[in-house]
Amino acid sequence: MIGALVTSLRPKQWPKNLLVFAGLVFSLRLFNLTDFLLSLGGFVAFCLLSGAVYLVNDLADVEKDRLHPKKRLRPIASGRLKPGIARVAAIVVAAVGLGGSFVLYWPFGIVALAYLLLEVAYSFWLKHAVVLDVMTVAAGFALRAVAGTVLVHVTLSSWLFVCTILFALFISLAKRRHELLTLEDGGTGHRAVLEHYSEQLLDQMMAVATSATVIAYCLYTIAPETTAKFGTHNLMLTVPFVLYAIYRYLYLVYRRDMGGAPEQALLNDAPLLVDVLLWMASVVAVIYLKI
Repeated sequence: MIGALVTSLRPKQWPKNLLVFAGLVFSLRLFNLTDFLLSLGGFVAFCLLSGAVYLVNDLADVEKDRLHPKKRLRPIASGRLKPGIARVAAIVVAAVGLGGSFVLYWPFGIVALAYLLLEVAYSFWLKHAVVLDVMTVAAGFALRAVAGTVLVHVTLSSWLFVCTILFALFISLAKRRHELLTLEDGGTGHRAVLEHYSEQLLDQMMAVATSATVIAYCLYTIAPETTAKFGTHNLMLTVPFVLYAIYRYLYLVYRRDMGGAPEQALLNDAPLLVDVLLWMASVVAVIYLKI
């Protein structure tokens, strides 16, 4: 039972919560021990909150998950984890995560609460609303980044917010496209909102999100406030890594059908993983070492 519960918390998805560290990195406080420990605590809190949300989502979708070729193997859908135990665990995990968030810093707790409410609303209602479904997922990523800036007492960068939400929107649309094309009856039996999408519509929406993400990041690297803050124009040198990541992921989506699980695409595709690590290293080198 413990193993099934841990699986339902989906620790493989927790790397998404590393966005909490974005504010720390881009505020030039990465090597401030106090702020780093605060961000680490925030990361743990969001792992707990997202884990509770996954439990709620699996409880809400248990019947539909049984129609999915992979999701039917999830602990609740397969019967390995009883719904009653899952409900209690969701409440306990959410309470610990939310309580810890307020202990760390009460404004951070407010953002964490907003994230939790948004994700619960998504699990029961918003995921059934066309367009709002993918926008809600993107908003969840943006709130992680917002929470990280609040935690270390820095002003939220409009560029950080825009780049995060646009990239998350791109990933979310790619996932919808994968579900539409790979599941039986267009996936409507598993996710009813898919009946409102088409392959062509999702391709157009992805094209807009992709272009907007690249343009926003490029403008961020050359913006006067960026060069003034970091004291260098060289952040533009990180643009090729972002371009490669976008193009590589598009290749994985369109040619290798890997859009359904972005975390697996990152971990299982060596070129993409190396590129992301190189981007992270180059960002730190440019803004901290002034290379």
